[in-house]
Amino acid sequence: MKILVTGGTGFVGQAIVKELVSRGHHVWAGSREGKQGGAGQAITLDVTDPASVLAAVAKVDPDAVVHLVGIIAEKGAQTFQAVHVEGTRHVLAAVPRGARYVHMSALGADVDSASGYSASKGRAEALVKSSGLRYTIFEPSLIFGLGDDFFGRVLRELVSVAPIVPQIGDGSFPFRPVSVQDVAQAFAGAAESDIGLNETYALTGPEEYTFRQLLEMELGALGKKKPIVPVPIVLMNLAVPMMNLLPNPPITKDQYAMLKEGNTAPNEPAKTVFNLPMLKLPDHLPQIVAAAKK
Repeated sequence: MKILVTGGTGFVGQAIVKELVSRGHHVWAGSREGKQGGAGQAITLDVTDPASVLAAVAKVDPDAVVHLVGIIAEKGAQTFQAVHVEGTRHVLAAVPRGARYVHMSALGADVDSASGYSASKGRAEALVKSSGLRYTIFEPSLIFGLGDDFFGRVLRELVSVAPIVPQIGDGSFPFRPVSVQDVAQAFAGAAESDIGLNETYALTGPEEYTFRQLLEMELGALGKKKPIVPVPIVLMNLAVPMMNLLPNPPITKDQYAMLKEGNTAPNEPAKTVFNLPMLKLPDHLPQIVAAAKK
């Protein structure tokens, strides 16, 4: 198959492109700069520019489109509305009728969410469902793997920058992290067949953890011993906006909102339909944090 992947040079994109290539497909990895970023053939594709999207689709004439482009923090013209909603609108308009469309959403996507990120993901999902295309939507939880942003940067910085580790509230918020390999296998399965046609699947891992347990695991993987100190939600609500005044805040307002909501769902539907291996976070976390320190 000829498959076009938007955001094909990112952390998740590279894993999905690699998986698709390993299955014998001809894959184009789209990015704004058209840079080579792993397996597949590089192609310029800016989802915020309809002409760029149309040109890329016309060049590839894909049998399937995998749409991954997303941002975790807004910066200038790169807003959640521009990237997640309008970007999705541009891609949907360009996808050939009859082609398979696989969409990267997020667990917790909801137009009414307090998180601007999650609300925009919800609006994008609505566009997909009304598009008339043959689609599959995936909603991943926290994705772990070499080069990930959460375990390799956000959580690592949170447990490293101070003599104590701040814990948001009572630390009971539940999470079900999923491996990037499981995510790649699910997306590839949906792109190359009609498995999961016109369905939405949560992508979560085999084990659930509280936020406190994730902090403890991160400390252990880093070989650190520090006290974990609960910080009342009311204080965190004041501190996070102040952090966001920094050029590179350790946690964004939207990441904070999503952490407070938790991020979990049953894994059985996607696991069964796409025959996912369900890799476990503890088996991979030491390598993730070791690579991030280099």
